[in-house]
Amino acid sequence: MPPMMDQGRGLPSAPRHAPQQRPQQGYYGDYEQPAPAGSRISEGSLPAGYYQGQRSASGGQYPPNQYMPQGRRQYPNAGGPMPPRMESRGVPPQAAGARHQGQRMYQIPHGAALNTDPYRSQSLASTSRPQMFPQSPHAYQQSPANQSRQAPYSHQYSARTTAQGRVVPERHEDRSMSMTGPFHMQDRDAHQTMSGRVIPNRRTPSDLQTANGYMPLAGSYAIASTSQARTTSMVSSTSTYEHSRTLSIASSIAPTVTPSESDSTTLVQRPSRSKSIESERPQTATKIRPPLVYPALLSRVAECFRQKIYVGDRTKNELTYKNAFSGSEAVDVLSYIIRTTDRNLALLLGRALDAQKFFHDVTYEHRLRDSQSEMYQFRETLIDEPEDKSPVNGVFVLLSECYSPTCTREQLCYSIACPRRLEQVSRLNLKINPGLRKDDATNLHDDEADQTDEQKLWINSVPKEVADAVGEREKKRQEVISEICYTERDFVKDLEYLRDFWILPLRSKQSPIPPQRREKVVKTIFSNIIDHPSIHTVSSRFASSLTTRQQKDPIVNNIGDIFLEYVPQFEPFIWYGSKQLEGKFGFENERSVNSHFASFVDEIERKRESRKLELNGYLTKPTTRLARYPLLLENVLKYTEDDSQDKADIPKVLTMIRDLLGRVNAESGKAENRFNLRRLHEQLRFKPNERVDLRLTEEGRELVFKSQFKKSPTDPAEITAFLFDHAVLLVRIKQKGKTEEITAYRRPIPLELLAIREMDEVIPLQGSIKRSSSSLIPSIRTTTSDTKKGEGWPITFRHLGKAGYEQTLYASNQAARKKWLQFIDNAQQRLRARADFFNTTTMSSNFFGGTNQVNCVTPFGKIIATYDSDDVLLTTTDGGRKLLYGTDNGIYVSDRKVKEQIPRRVLETPSVTQIDILEEYQLLLVLSNKTLQSYALSALNPDEPALGKRPKKIQNHCSFFKTGICLGRHLVCCVKSTALSTTIKVFEPNDAMTKAKKQKGLGKFISSGHDELRPFKEFYIPTESTSVHFLKSVLCVACARGFEVVSLQTLETQSLLDQADTSLDFVARREGVRPIHIERLNGEFLLNYSEFSFFVNRNGWRARPEWRIDWEGAPQSFALSYPFILAFEPNFIELRNIENGTVHIVPHKSIRMLHSSTHEVV
Repeated sequence: MPPMMDQGRGLPSAPRHAPQQRPQQGYYGDYEQPAPAGSRISEGSLPAGYYQGQRSASGGQYPPNQYMPQGRRQYPNAGGPMPPRMESRGVPPQAAGARHQGQRMYQIPHGAALNTDPYRSQSLASTSRPQMFPQSPHAYQQSPANQSRQAPYSHQYSARTTAQGRVVPERHEDRSMSMTGPFHMQDRDAHQTMSGRVIPNRRTPSDLQTANGYMPLAGSYAIASTSQARTTSMVSSTSTYEHSRTLSIASSIAPTVTPSESDSTTLVQRPSRSKSIESERPQTATKIRPPLVYPALLSRVAECFRQKIYVGDRTKNELTYKNAFSGSEAVDVLSYIIRTTDRNLALLLGRALDAQKFFHDVTYEHRLRDSQSEMYQFRETLIDEPEDKSPVNGVFVLLSECYSPTCTREQLCYSIACPRRLEQVSRLNLKINPGLRKDDATNLHDDEADQTDEQKLWINSVPKEVADAVGEREKKRQEVISEICYTERDFVKDLEYLRDFWILPLRSKQSPIPPQRREKVVKTIFSNIIDHPSIHTVSSRFASSLTTRQQKDPIVNNIGDIFLEYVPQFEPFIWYGSKQLEGKFGFENERSVNSHFASFVDEIERKRESRKLELNGYLTKPTTRLARYPLLLENVLKYTEDDSQDKADIPKVLTMIRDLLGRVNAESGKAENRFNLRRLHEQLRFKPNERVDLRLTEEGRELVFKSQFKKSPTDPAEITAFLFDHAVLLVRIKQKGKTEEITAYRRPIPLELLAIREMDEVIPLQGSIKRSSSSLIPSIRTTTSDTKKGEGWPITFRHLGKAGYEQTLYASNQAARKKWLQFIDNAQQRLRARADFFNTTTMSSNFFGGTNQVNCVTPFGKIIATYDSDDVLLTTTDGGRKLLYGTDNGIYVSDRKVKEQIPRRVLETPSVTQIDILEEYQLLLVLSNKTLQSYALSALNPDEPALGKRPKKIQNHCSFFKTGICLGRHLVCCVKSTALSTTIKVFEPNDAMTKAKKQKGLGKFISSGHDELRPFKEFYIPTESTSVHFLKSVLCVACARGFEVVSLQTLETQSLLDQADTSLDFVARREGVRPIHIERLNGEFLLNYSEFSFFVNRNGWRARPEWRIDWEGAPQSFALSYPFILAFEPNFIELRNIENGTVHIVPHKSIRMLHSSTHEVV
């Protein structure tokens, strides 16, 4: 009894051995599929029809002997191709007992009734068709579908089908999204998608490798290169008996993988084996790379696409578009997502996303194109949308699976349109006719231009005699001129459409906008389209002049003079560009809050006059129209003869228009920046007690960059980082209902206080120069370019200062991290360039260090002594060109004018912590090992004898000393301070020292026996003191209790701050704050503490109540260089403008203030 035919299958059953169980596949077919060595299934391997074998009486079918499973013939070279089977055959004879056509059981679904099937009736009214079984002297013998062969089949003449078996319609229309259309024989080589949609030739993928001379089939898996080409795009239905649901081949598309990809699923070529082993076991396909998401669900594809696509500033027609991407980049990403090398299939998937307004052309003129010059933007509204509103939702049927849960490759479902049934047909290379086509006249193209454009061509608008009278070069020139003219008229018509269907109805009494805000809303949305300065007025006059020039003569000699007349009047375009973003926001906001306005918008956009273009598409036309002039004029100039007036006029016009475009870009960029900053300022929320005024609405503030990071490589939550021109802000963005909540994640980091650990690693500087900001972070083991993906791409933000912190975030890839660090580095460099208020000079480098640290520095001048005729000593200096260094090993001196000269030691005294010079008394005061000593200034002379270099001790156990003038006297305060008390001794230089300077010989020698410093006053403060400051008649001591004022006449002590002033309570409430420095300015006193600074008057009351500085760091010393107050801490110098409080920070490493004066700080 012959085997019965399985009605649920389209293949004849045949005796066969039980195959090995196939490994369990992944969600998208992630398994290794064995295939016979060198096997290849090609679209051209079988004829258009298929062979209906002999049938049994019950409807079954006996396959011929050649269709029965055959044992593999061993050839000497297993890797080589098998010899072709030479067999010719005609129409298959019907076996005895075969049923007639009316009784024939359904075998394989066919598309049209006229398929090449010997068992189908055929209409006599049909046109001629090819022979059903073409004879060929080299025709290859067929074998069953479950048998793979190595015959080099050709597929170039077979019907093209998708990977699922869907027949590609023979259409060759450009830019068409319709499934119907005419057939043009002249376009046989146009690119087609796997579904039949035809995409015009744009660029040929250069990275597709051929195998044995054949290009890879669209939709096939990428297989590692071996000696024989293999195809694993389909799994044979005879490979397993399991009835579990399997996936359609539509979800298993894989691209060719280059060796540079570092993905865990990269295809790896197996090492070659010996021929004997290779002949015994079949070659296996490499691992199939599944799509990133299920490609049939547009919502998942859209979400993945938004994550993978890189957006940025793109330029088209000399206009800059923010957050844009090119068409070719979009197709690249879609091909990567669905793992296909068929760019047309990826383009078709992208157009499905485009159809749902997921993204749009920046000019709203056409659908997605696989072009590097076409730019697109995501559809992003400027107002908060409902949380449950999904931008994309749908099924892309070409890549979908069968919907039946019981459908498998072994037991197909009931549907004749089942993707697996079509896949089965594809495996058999059966041809299904595409069915009936619509008439050419009824064909419509979704993104095609107006059908009357053909009539607008110059060659169709002039008599044939005129067109024949000019050469080809002039024809092209006239066509471009004609395009300028009729597109300008179209532009004016678009403006009039806005006027008649939008602006005037919205201003009428029947307007859906309430009267109290009607005019404001209309002006915000439509700006100066018809209002002064009106774009419509200028463009209508311009179009009228161009039309008049056309009507004078069918051959237009020149148009440059018209442009020279009207381009200077294009200033309204600049004004419109600066208001365009506000208009978009006003439109979206009114549409969201006003339901009547939303209904009005929907009604107008459905009208025939709108040409199925939404309002935003019309609102962008003024700026895009201005950007098209250079492109059109360059084409006119290209075909213009040298003796034409346009040869001189058009370059001038191009310069003027490009200048206008530059101004439009600048003004629109500023407007967008202001708008985004204002929106962020309104939405930003801080945690309790962490409120910081970022001054986002200040004039000149700029949002430089914005990107997303993750707390860890596997954390799905995102941290959004904003880079401003002055700070970095990390926020979390959460959607709550219809509103978007932006909360500061960490305290904002001023750019001057920002240090990036990975900066020098990712963006190394040339030479030995290092960034001071990144050098503040301790060195750790840095990552390299071999960082594993699992570790992510970290960026470590460090906030310097007392409120600092360290936060590590992870970028999505290495390119994103590098771009972010480049933006930060450029912003910091610009900021420091603006804060370059001081001239910096390096006096000594790499000399002091290790065990010989510099503790103090003071400048001094070389003393030049002369005597006049009355024997009076006259002293002069050389301007203080020398520097005196107090170090751990002694006192060194250097000449600041001779930078090549290294410092030399002049006094060998250890542990010098403070030095000062009293030039009037020729004294050098040195604090060494907490002992105050004095030297004659001549001891610095290297020729001075050793006796002249002996010091005199003044005070033991001295913590520090200070020199100054008080009560008209030169005084030296020697401070002995402990944690509980402070004793201050005040010394005065001996007047005999000044007299000795004017004496010569023996008189000078006798006076040297007097003490250089004599005691003047001594007082006690019951707390620790840190500094002493000289005022006109009192001393001000900075101690733990604050600033204490001491009268040198009565030795009375009182607090500088008046406790009756309640505005000073913040000082008393703050614990741990230390007073450090005081400066007198215009009758007021600037008090500098370790955390803040403020002004008081001479009575101790708060002056300038609104003025206060809160230091970013923890300063240890201060210096005044009006109008700046400088605060020094080990990691940076903080500069504050006293007049306006602006801050500038200069990062450094281990920095200390050693000396300050009115003209320099060391």
